[in-house]
Amino acid sequence: MAELPPDVFDTTTIISLVATVAIVLFAYGTSKAVLPPSTAAAPRFLFIWHLADALCHLILEGSFLYHCFFSYVVPRADTDVASLFPTPYNFLGRESKRIYGPQSGGGNPFARLWMVYARADKRWAGIDLGVVSLELLTVFFDGPVALYVCYLISRRSHKVYFWMIVLATAELYGGFMTFCPEWLTGNVNLDGSNFMYMWVYLVFFNCLWVIIPLYAMTYSYCQISNAFAAQVIKKRN
Repeated sequence: MAELPPDVFDTTTIISLVATVAIVLFAYGTSKAVLPPSTAAAPRFLFIWHLADALCHLILEGSFLYHCFFSYVVPRADTDVASLFPTPYNFLGRESKRIYGPQSGGGNPFARLWMVYARADKRWAGIDLGVVSLELLTVFFDGPVALYVCYLISRRSHKVYFWMIVLATAELYGGFMTFCPEWLTGNVNLDGSNFMYMWVYLVFFNCLWVIIPLYAMTYSYCQISNAFAAQVIKKRN
């Protein structure tokens, strides 16, 4: 595997990674403030995960959608268009030569954050209709549902198991539909040429949204099954 590129730990990359850690620490601190000290490890972990999940969806991925719909440039004659991720014809009903996405966000911190991730998956630099469609679902459905799950955990509501399964299913579906088009076309937009891009950006960050939703789904399934089993035993007695 190739050596790390010289800009792999530039200021934007470091700030992006620190921001991710800050989101997790905020979720952990909120769990300490909101949940009783007697809360078991599993629901506490799931609270932290779902709050961090919601913040990632609403803030980080929300910023991606913002740049997809509101940040654009009109390439000049001397612009190297080949270096930009193309905007689909008639995007937003416009037939102009506008180029949308974080690639057009200039010095905006969130645009620069996404351009760092786009080094590993260049679809996040501009407008890939599949990605944008999934992110609309992620931001406007997954994010609010994750917050609702946190509320239900804090209230110790039995409804939380249903909603965790719903959310986990959406997360797993979203992950599959994000990468399946790449698998079917030879990963033409992905760059796994070095450790950082392959194992940190593409594998680690994306596998989190596979492994933990599977755990949340399994945990909820067990809790629901145990509840029905206890109900059956109670009826027999």
